Amino acid sequence: MSKLLRKPNPVETSPGVKVVHEVTSENSSLEYVGMKIVDLDPGAIYKEGLEKVECCIVALTGKINVTDQEETFESIGTRESVFEKKPTDSVYVSNDRTFTVEAVTKARVILCYSPSTKQLPTRLIKAEDNSVENRGKYNNKRLVHNILPDSDPSANSLLVVEVFTESGNWSSYPPHKHDQDNLPHESFLEETYYHEMNPKQGFVFQRVYTDDRSLDETMAVENGDVVLVPVGYHPVSVPDGYESYYLNIMAGPTRTWKFHNEPAHEWILERK
Repeated sequence: MSKLLRKPNPVETSPGVKVVHEVTSENSSLEYVGMKIVDLDPGAIYKEGLEKVECCIVALTGKINVTDQEETFESIGTRESVFEKKPTDSVYVSNDRTFTVEAVTKARVILCYSPSTKQLPTRLIKAEDNSVENRGKYNNKRLVHNILPDSDPSANSLLVVEVFTESGNWSSYPPHKHDQDNLPHESFLEETYYHEMNPKQGFVFQRVYTDDRSLDETMAVENGDVVLVPVGYHPVSVPDGYESYYLNIMAGPTRTWKFHNEPAHEWILERK
C-alpha cells in the first residue's frame, strides 16, 4: 500500500458536511503542509478554530460564504467544475482565528494549512487576483492559476497554485524538486497534489523519486486522489483523451519557490 497516495474517504462530520480527505502531521510524513477537502450541501456549515496554523480556503467548486467572525465574504466561488478553467475565489485566514464556511450551493472546499505564529490580516483572494500563466511547449503545455504565490506577502508559509494539463501532455516536467534548504539555489518545500480528471473515469501517472532512489514510487492516480510529496522529483503524465487538473499546496521553512531540475532531463527545456 502506497504511503504517498490517498484515496477519497468521505466522513460525515455534521449534517451536510463530509470531510473527503484530511492530511496532517499526525497521519503523514509532512511537517509543513496540511490539507482538508470538505464537501458541503446547500446551507451546511463548517467551522474550525485555528491554533498555530494559517489556512487558505479555496472555493474549488460551488458558492460559499466565509467569515472569520470579523470580516464576511458572501457568495464567493466562480465555477461548477474545475474544468471550466477559470480562476476561483479563496480566503486567507491567519493563525489563532476561527472561521466558518457556509455553502450557498453544493460546494467542494479545499483547506490548505501550514504552521504559523505571526498573525496576518484575513484577505479575500478574488478570482481576478490570480495571475494566469501558460507554461511549456510541445507536449509539456499547462495552464497555471497562481492563487497564493511567493510574490504575494499575504501568508507566512503557504503557497497555493492550480494547474491544468492538456491531453497527452506532461506536467511538473522536466522532473524538478525542492527538498534542500540551499538558498538561493533551492528551497525546501513539502507539497501535496489534489487531482481531478476530465472525463472523471480517467487517470494520470505520477512518479515521486529521489536522486539516490531511496524513494521511487510511480502511482496510477484517479479522480479525487491526493498525492503527498515529502521530498523528491514529482512529474505527472496525462494519457491521451483526458485532461488533468491538480491543486498544489506547498510550504517549508522559507516561503520561496526555488526548484532544481533533474540534470539528466534538463535538456528538454533547451529544445527550439
